[in-house]
Amino acid sequence: MTTSATGPDKVSTIMHVRCPDRLGEATYRQVLELMAELSPVVQALPPTAALVELKGALRYHGTGARHLGEVLRVRALSRLGVDVRVGIGPTIAVAATASTQIPAPGGVLAISPDEVADWLGPLPVEALHGISPRQAAVLRDYGIHCVGLLATVPPATVHRLLGGRAGRIAADRARGIDPRPVIPRTLPAAATVRCSFDRHVLDGAAVRSALLDLVVRLGTLLRGRAQVARAVTLILTFAGGGRWEKTRRLVEPSAHDDDLRTLAYQLMDAAGLQRGRLTGLSLKGEDLIGADQTAEQISLDDARETRLVAEAAVDEIRDKFGSRIIGPAAVFRRAS
Repeated sequence: MTTSATGPDKVSTIMHVRCPDRLGEATYRQVLELMAELSPVVQALPPTAALVELKGALRYHGTGARHLGEVLRVRALSRLGVDVRVGIGPTIAVAATASTQIPAPGGVLAISPDEVADWLGPLPVEALHGISPRQAAVLRDYGIHCVGLLATVPPATVHRLLGGRAGRIAADRARGIDPRPVIPRTLPAAATVRCSFDRHVLDGAAVRSALLDLVVRLGTLLRGRAQVARAVTLILTFAGGGRWEKTRRLVEPSAHDDDLRTLAYQLMDAAGLQRGRLTGLSLKGEDLIGADQTAEQISLDDARETRLVAEAAVDEIRDKFGSRIIGPAAVFRRAS
């Protein structure tokens, strides 16, 4: 399959590149540099993927999108010893879906705008970019096994099955619709929040209170930047200059206080503190990606959904009245 270069200034042509799993960050950055040789519009999707907008690059290089994909693959192999999978399509969703259909270790698959419906149709619903395993299971329970069938279901029905936003996204992408642009973005920096103690503090209620405050600050920071963390690092500093650091990955990327708190408490428990005198804490959200890069999961936990609604309301209050105006009671316990 090939992607037409007709009218490159009118129709987006997007390349979705997947590198091998567990690729080191330094090598990943080098692959991003190779992409920048083809187009200035590169969006990093760490830890191992990226988007490239080829709309202007096609005319500049005077060639087709598939050829540029092959050029990138050859350069990555010859210069870095890294094979990549390159999906190309008129939207991010189509290009990302295409890259998943390429067998390892690498290759190029290009889908032109007039091929999208016929190509997507036979794919299983779980192959569609943005559909989580849980969402695919719900669709299959209702007899919707392939993307083509999903595209024929009235959008209102899909909304009811998957929820409002998730349903709209799934219905659109099954029809090849995805208005998101490629946004130039290098590797995102980690988000770090810190606190220090006026005196040496033993692990206990005061430390847990400080840790919870860091969780709230980190979650608020990430949501304000429209980012989610895939991993969290806790750093403890001790009297005398000692230091303890540990990182754990979240089950799913998140910026919600609930998820960050659970992992932060697990990390604190893993430290196994007994009589350690702490002088400070740091909590770092790592391996950050844009919130729009994560699928909205279906939740059957009414209590969690209620907390997420409350979290959004609290964010609005903080935006209006200040970040320290509201928060968990344990954070403000010393004011009581």
